[in-house]
Amino acid sequence: MKNLLVIFTLFLIFSCKKEKQVNINPPTNKYFERAVIFKKNNSDSAFYYFNLSKNDFLEKNDSLGAARALVNMALIQYDKGDFYGSIETSLTTNKFLKSQDNIIAKKIFASSYNNIANASNNLRSYDSAIVYYKKAIKSTDKDEDKYTCYNNIGDVLITQKKFKLAKEILEKAVLADSAVNYSRALNNLAKAKYLDNISYNPLPEFHKALAIRQKINDRKGLNSSFETLLSYYFDKDKKLSLEYARKMLEEAKKNNSPDDQITALKRIITLDPPNYLRNFEKLDSINEYVQTSRNKHKSQFAMVRYDVEQKDAENKNLKLKNLEDDNKILILLGTLILLVLIIVFLRKRQKQLKQEKELEVKNTQLKMSKKVHDVVANGIYQVMAKIENQEDFDRDKTLDELEFVYEKSRNLSYEKAGEEKEFSQEISELIASFNNASVKTFTAGNSSSIWTNISAPVKEEVYQVLRELMVNMKKHSNASHVAVKFEKVNQNIEIQYKDNGVGISGDLIYKNGLRNTASRIEGIGGNITFETKIEKGLKVNISFPSS
Repeated sequence: MKNLLVIFTLFLIFSCKKEKQVNINPPTNKYFERAVIFKKNNSDSAFYYFNLSKNDFLEKNDSLGAARALVNMALIQYDKGDFYGSIETSLTTNKFLKSQDNIIAKKIFASSYNNIANASNNLRSYDSAIVYYKKAIKSTDKDEDKYTCYNNIGDVLITQKKFKLAKEILEKAVLADSAVNYSRALNNLAKAKYLDNISYNPLPEFHKALAIRQKINDRKGLNSSFETLLSYYFDKDKKLSLEYARKMLEEAKKNNSPDDQITALKRIITLDPPNYLRNFEKLDSINEYVQTSRNKHKSQFAMVRYDVEQKDAENKNLKLKNLEDDNKILILLGTLILLVLIIVFLRKRQKQLKQEKELEVKNTQLKMSKKVHDVVANGIYQVMAKIENQEDFDRDKTLDELEFVYEKSRNLSYEKAGEEKEFSQEISELIASFNNASVKTFTAGNSSSIWTNISAPVKEEVYQVLRELMVNMKKHSNASHVAVKFEKVNQNIEIQYKDNGVGISGDLIYKNGLRNTASRIEGIGGNITFETKIEKGLKVNISFPSS
């Protein structure tokens, strides 16, 4: 029910539509207006045009317009279940908003903070969700907006079983004037009171909230009431609980809410044993659809950004070529200035990275030296002391002790600085490290779940292969766009590397620093193919077992 509540809140409260008392006109362009048309019925096309709109705003140095386009992209990502991507886009939105000095900026801030909070809530980062809900409250002057956020905070606190604190927050939310916000707050407040004191009778408030929602035809709110009632009767009246679960399922179908259908079916499976198999098959089918849809959109959003950036780059090159015919001297001068600035920046950045790397290496060496001393040196010294001080020593036992020291020393070889990071984050940081003024990098599908059953040695080989591909790109390809897509297909992990560089012929592959890639992949039981006969650039397909 939380997802329905969130979507409704985003639509009703934090939309970017123009209001009567707005003191400036919201920034727009032809791409933004086209995206708004698609937003209701075709979110994929809307995302594409919002991305074009953002780039157009940036070309005109309109940071407020870029932020407005980005926040809409973040809302679409959230709606499609790409919660990590949605948070990332919202954080990018905030970077373009330097201050809340006008009503449009305040609305965008509020929407962005609320979206981060909702996504964090779905990712079960409850403390983070509360922090951003409070930021959203500070960013809005409207009481109804604040009541909505108070309601969301109360809902999170109920999930955290902090019922007393939830009651305090929901006492504020229940002051709402709108029937939608009031019925939500009334339902949640009664729930918090009951969970804090099981002798409390919440039914009058539950049914009052349900009646209000029926009167105003709040279909998503009806789903929330049905879920509340089926949970209340679950241990009291199985038959009545099953009745509300079925109502919730039917309402969720009407609202096209697969998450609520899943919630209802889980309860129905428990409450209706005779039809267990049929209901379980429905649940499994919806679950598979949701996961497939979300994974598809995660990859699709990243690839849309890649395609748009690449097309923009091609259009810019075409414009530069036309301008060169009209004013070659001006273009040459501008190119030289830009080249000098890039060289200065790259040298400064290279020096900074070198210093950071040297410091990191020193720290790593110190840590590793201490581990080697503690694990290897002390272990060997202990064995030597036994041999020296014991006239008769057990040869087999001594060999076992040496074997133990050897195993520990071998384990050290697999340790890396920053091992506490998730491998998906290490991969993202590796690819992003090649992103600069002349090269744009994109990553799709690199979720932590893909690497769950992959062993440390296999991860290390994959990391080194990707690093070799990126280094080869930087040295030889002259590419301006690079995309790396990760996907789990059946029992294999599939990685697709693609750039728009000069390409490479088959007989030169092993002369461009790629001689180790094939042997590394074969060493982990996988396959690698280099597609060199494509129209432009290089495409590499990698596949290896996922367990």
